[in-house]
Amino acid sequence: QVQLVESGGGLVQAGGSLRLSCIASGLTFSVYSMGWYRQAPGKQRELVARIITGGSTNYADSVKGRFTISRDNAKNSMYLQMNSLKAEDTAVYYCNAMGTNPYWGQGTQVTVSS
Repeated sequence: QVQLVESGGGLVQAGGSLRLSCIASGLTFSVYSMGWYRQAPGKQRELVARIITGGSTNYADSVKGRFTISRDNAKNSMYLQMNSLKAEDTAVYYCNAMGTNPYWGQGTQVTVSS
């Protein structure tokens, strides 16, 4: 059974930082491209950052220069370091294992107060 478990969300003031973690089990983590998505109230889920198996990364324009995605295949883990947070970053953040049969975590709430 595949499980993706996010942690690290919370309430932070604008300009602050948070580090999200995603721990995967039940799948061969190293062969999956992984991503962080977010969904704000009333909005569609959007891709925030992606890291492929070789380590290359992509970011949404809105988070470039502020967020950093990384992975540790030995720990079946993925991370999202979020700096200079803004109120518009407030959302539920989801871990995603990409592919024709994608897997999702349950999400972790990030709230940025202005």
